[in-house]
Amino acid sequence: MTDHYSTLYTVLMYTHLITVIPCVFVGAYLLFFRKGTRWHKLLGKYYMLSMVITAIVSLFMPAMVGPQFLGHFGWIHLFSFLTLWSIPTALIAVRKGQIKKHKIKMVLLYIGALMIAGGFTFVPGRYLYEVFFT
Repeated sequence: MTDHYSTLYTVLMYTHLITVIPCVFVGAYLLFFRKGTRWHKLLGKYYMLSMVITAIVSLFMPAMVGPQFLGHFGWIHLFSFLTLWSIPTALIAVRKGQIKKHKIKMVLLYIGALMIAGGFTFVPGRYLYEVFFT
């Protein structure tokens, strides 16, 4: 890896971590506590914006573990696309009063993009594996 590429990847990785880590906690709060309050709506906007930012940033990060598609994307990038589809459709649903549809999308997003994809960040060869297990 060239120094420029390495620096760019590091910036992207830390930007991704800074935007996604709070979403684990904010998302859990939103899922488990009272819905429809001003606080829920405010945190929901923060959560959605942060998830969109983290998804976009992740698309610029090449897959470093496992097979690559088009010389860049890996299987984990599917969760980025899941996020970029789920957020606007969940927002549209809640604005149309389709609360159940909104809830299903948000639960699936949390499980898929944060729990499952997050779990993959702890496999050997990934940065968080190095931080926590070596």
